[in-house]
Amino acid sequence: MAPACLLGVCSLLCAWSVVVGHPCSLNRQGWADCNGKNLLHAPSSLPSNITGLDLSFNSLVVPQHGTFLRRFPSLHSLNLSNNALLALSPGIFSNLGALLLLDLSSCSITYLHKDTFKGLGNLHTLLLRNNSLQELEVPFILPLKALFHLDLQHNALVSVDTWSLQLMEAVPQVQLEGNPWVCNCSMYPLQQWLQRRQAVQVTCASPPRLQGQKVVALDSKDLGCLVRQRLPREDSTAWPDTVTSSNTTTPPVGKGGKSWPYLVGFIVAAIGISILIALAAKCKLFHKNFASYRHRLLPETSSTGGSPMEHSSNWDRDSSSRGVCDSHSIPGAADLQAEDDDGFIEDNYIQTSEQLPEEEERELRLSI
Repeated sequence: MAPACLLGVCSLLCAWSVVVGHPCSLNRQGWADCNGKNLLHAPSSLPSNITGLDLSFNSLVVPQHGTFLRRFPSLHSLNLSNNALLALSPGIFSNLGALLLLDLSSCSITYLHKDTFKGLGNLHTLLLRNNSLQELEVPFILPLKALFHLDLQHNALVSVDTWSLQLMEAVPQVQLEGNPWVCNCSMYPLQQWLQRRQAVQVTCASPPRLQGQKVVALDSKDLGCLVRQRLPREDSTAWPDTVTSSNTTTPPVGKGGKSWPYLVGFIVAAIGISILIALAAKCKLFHKNFASYRHRLLPETSSTGGSPMEHSSNWDRDSSSRGVCDSHSIPGAADLQAEDDDGFIEDNYIQTSEQLPEEEERELRLSI
């Protein structure tokens, strides 16, 4: 009897310790339900291998730096809805790489850092409805490679830029209903995106004349954009097609992107022509100098005052060097010599070098 009583007391103590240790309920699938327990932190006594955790309707305090729920790396589902989280620091869920579902609904979130969901490469479903997001930080979707469902209903979004739409194109299911969309000409890219997705429940909140109307049912004039008007072919030369907008003006597209090859070709051609002109001028100057060198005058011996023998020897060398040329260049040399035999020779053809030897011979005779 005593062992049975002792066993019962031990069982009660163990059960009491479990209840006192954490107020959450556990099921056989590894799901911990801590809903509405007024918790500030996740109970430390919970098993670290749980796969699901519901911490909704509490007063959780999330760290400003570092990771959250680092003791539960095996979580597949995490519900943090209806907690006043306001802002989430970068990489706060980076230790939950196995997470498939994350519920952040009704958490009064006003801003999402681009690295808030860093490390959640396997996340399948992200619920962000009923928050206060006024704009989307474009790259926050980039780490979510496996994202299939994104819920952004009932936030404060008034428009979405084109880059965000391109990133959300990879997400099969996106819900944007209940946001105060401003339906003007900047809404046109979102309208085209919604038409491709067949999201007919997105409605306008302003301006008042379009309030409550479905975005996909509006035309360009309703949004304040002018439609491209294509005129008949015979009038197309006088009135070209234009696209104008009430907010923006599209500048004409230039054609200067392909002009650089022509510029390079022109520069190369100019340089080549300059080089050819320089070579031609240089060759012409060279020929001119060479011709002047061959036809220069013989030096005057009478003015220089040099020795007669010296000049006569120079004359003989020049004559011997030009002997061949003179024989070819002066036709009928024998005839000229025959004509000179008449004994009449003009004085101006007698060179000074020929007069000097005769004067020396005459002086020699007189001295003897």
